[in-house]
Formats: sequence, C-alpha cells, structure tokens
Amino acid sequence: MKNLVILGGGYGGMRMLQRLLPNELPNDVTITLIDRFPYHCLKTEYYALAAGTISDQHIRVAFPEHPRLKIKYAEVTEVKLDEQVVCLQSGEEVPFDDLVIGLGCEDKYHDIPGAKEFTYSIQTIEKSRATYQALNNLPAGSTVAIVGGGLSGVELASELSESRNDLNIKLFDRGNHILSAFSERLSTYVENWFDTHSVEIINKANITRVEEGILYNHDEPVSADAIVWTAGIQANKIVRDLPVEKDGMGRAIITPRHHLPQYENVFIMGDCASLPHAPSAQLAEGQAEQIVVVLTKRWKGEEVPDSFPPIKLKGVLGSLGKKHGFGLVAERPITGRVARLLKSGVLWMYKYHNG
Repeated sequence: MKNLVILGGGYGGMRMLQRLLPNELPNDVTITLIDRFPYHCLKTEYYALAAGTISDQHIRVAFPEHPRLKIKYAEVTEVKLDEQVVCLQSGEEVPFDDLVIGLGCEDKYHDIPGAKEFTYSIQTIEKSRATYQALNNLPAGSTVAIVGGGLSGVELASELSESRNDLNIKLFDRGNHILSAFSERLSTYVENWFDTHSVEIINKANITRVEEGILYNHDEPVSADAIVWTAGIQANKIVRDLPVEKDGMGRAIITPRHHLPQYENVFIMGDCASLPHAPSAQLAEGQAEQIVVVLTKRWKGEEVPDSFPPIKLKGVLGSLGKKHGFGLVAERPITGRVARLLKSGVLWMYKYHNG
C-alpha cells in the first residue's frame, strides 16, 4: 500500500480530502492526515473568536471519515526528505510515499525586541483563545493596541470595537493608509468607519521595541493593557528548516506542479508555498485541486500536465463588525452591508458544504 501523508488539516488539506474521498482514492493508497487538532479550523474567523463575538464551536468542522483515512493528532517536528519520513514530537516517525505539506504560517516579528514575548496573536486557534481570555478580562477603559493594519488587524479592531465599546482601541500601521493591499477608496471607507466607531489609527508607525504593557512607536513609549500582533507572517518553521530553496518569507520554491524541484513526491501547499499571490484560503484550495490531479494521474500511470492554468481568485471580503464590510469581488470594490452579507454567506456555504 502507498501512503499519502498530508501535514495540516487546513483549507488545502480539507479540499484534498474532499476530492479524493470517497471515490477517487485508488485501492492501493491510504491517506494519513497529521494535525494538532481533531477538527478543521476556520482560520478566517479567528479574529471573531479573539474578540469574543463567536464561540469556539462555530469555527470547527469535523474531518471526513473513510476506512483508508488515518488521522494522527500530533505535533510535527521535522520532515526528512531523503528518508521519506515525518518526525513527530512523540518520537514516532511516519513514512510516506507522497507528502503534502500544508502547515500554514506563523507570525513574523521582524526581529523587533520583545514583540514575540509581550504580544498576543490570532495566528492559531489556541493563540486566539488566549487572546480572547486576555481581552475579555480587561476592565472598562483599558487600552488595546493592535499592530498591523492589514486584513486581520482591521477585522479584529472592528469586531472588538463592537463587542467591547468600553475599550480604547489603537491600530498601528506603518503605511499612509491601512489596508495597503486594497485600493485607496476601500482604505478610506474603512478609516472613516473606524473614525465613527472611535478606533484610533496611528499611520506611519514604526514599532521599535515591545515591553510588558508598553509599545515603542518611533522609540516613543505608548502604554497598552494588551497588545495584539497582526503585522506580518512567515512560513511554518518545519518548511523554513527544510534544506530547499526558499523566498524571503521562508516559503519553499515549487514547480508549476506544486512539488519541490528535487522531490517530485513532496508538495508544498498554502502559506508554505512561494506563489505570486498573497496567502489565502482560496489559494490553498486552488493548489489542492491541482495537486489532486497530479497525484491521481501518477497513481493511474497517466501523463501529468507540465503546468496548470493560473489559480483564479474570486476576491477578498473583510468584515467591519457584524453589519458592515468591504472587499473586492471580480476586481470590483464593494462596501457596506452587501459586503458583510456576502462574507457571511460564503462562510455559511463553506461550513454547510464541508460539515
């Protein structure tokens, strides 16, 4: 029996399971999924979990069941490419014939002293839980500093402003406008929303140091009762430690078939892969679809395409609390209630389809 090992049950891992099970998996192939948690997590909603507006169970989706799907709940410590084994924290080594690495990303602290030690995160479900506990326990009038004015920071700031309007929320961003990946029109719309909801935006910020309860912006101290870091990501450490070529974010360079150039049986997916688009759930799912094509054709002894069409992204949607939103759909900017309803609908459809 051949063993396909999938590291990470995120959006890409789930899409692969959907496509292979129950009828596309050859009789001589088994799948081993390795993840730290016994369920798929909706990472795009971690901001709401941290803000306390949804419960833990709302962002969990059960993994599928199949006689030839084995799920290991474990922490991966190393991948030995030449030996074709995955090392687990328990000391166990899991052999693979084909390997798909979709372990996601980690916060990037840009070598800023104290940033890792004295800030909270929404990068994983356990860190989002810890952030919720910290924010939920703050007394009225406390100050929350959020570092990073990208999508995650904006959604967290807006959600928190609605769930805890007794807090003073400061959003630090290094650009002239928040949401630098979007058009200035969308950035201005969100900035105006923050202005009416008493969220303070500090543009052209330069965080030089973090201490317990103190954020240094241009070396000037700013007191905060809780500091949340949403200012950059990098590939998972397992991928950063691989002896392969990587980009500046630590993501592995891959071929058009999504595998490592030196290892045709090792695929890199999602936030761990060096791709021309910003990391997203859609991108991971698009990769998963194409990786399944490569695997199924190889298992059948058929010729694999040299390349695939570019992965088409439908757009990006962000929320501003529970009633407003913003985004790009088919490259057209949308704002207001329609954008928020669209995002809610996409989330509902994903949970309904996968659950």
